[in-house]
Amino acid sequence: MRKNKMETDVTVQKLLITARKHFTEKGYANTTLEGIVTETNMTRGALYHHFKHKKGLFLHIFDLVQKEVGERVEKEALKSEDSWQQLLLGCQAFLSAVVEEQNLKILLIDGPAVLGWDVFRLIDEQNSMRHLREQLQDMKNQGYLKPLSVDAMTHCLSGAMNEAALWIAGNPDDKNALEDAIATITKLLEGLKNEAKQ
Repeated sequence: MRKNKMETDVTVQKLLITARKHFTEKGYANTTLEGIVTETNMTRGALYHHFKHKKGLFLHIFDLVQKEVGERVEKEALKSEDSWQQLLLGCQAFLSAVVEEQNLKILLIDGPAVLGWDVFRLIDEQNSMRHLREQLQDMKNQGYLKPLSVDAMTHCLSGAMNEAALWIAGNPDDKNALEDAIATITKLLEGLKNEAKQ
């Protein structure tokens, strides 16, 4: 029984690694299941057994990438014990992570188009936005933020960072784009600061 589970895990991992590569390099529309099973030397039956269809496979990869980015954001934020630094480090980590080639197309370009806005938002809220909301709530509880809605701040900042990431990706020749976006997000965040804590 254990051997079967290990073999299944190896099969699934192989399919996910190959599919992620295809979705990153070719995009969802130009990725074929035939290409994935050919490269992994598996059958369509094996793929359908684990993922049912192309969209199901993409959903699994999208969720995986969201979790990876969320974990990276949390790890970077925890490099400091200062709440403001944690927020800034987390936002910087998010922008740096989502503009990487293996993440951008899946998360911000194909993600909303393939999965639909509702599913995209739900998964985003369970991962990256959840970390942001928790940080903002902690900071508000500590008196660091102006008396504004944490949900409103979370959605506005998340939207700003997603748009900034798309702008960075759309300007590959601008070597300062990431740095400029981080500087702008930093100024936006400073506007939320409770003057009494400055």
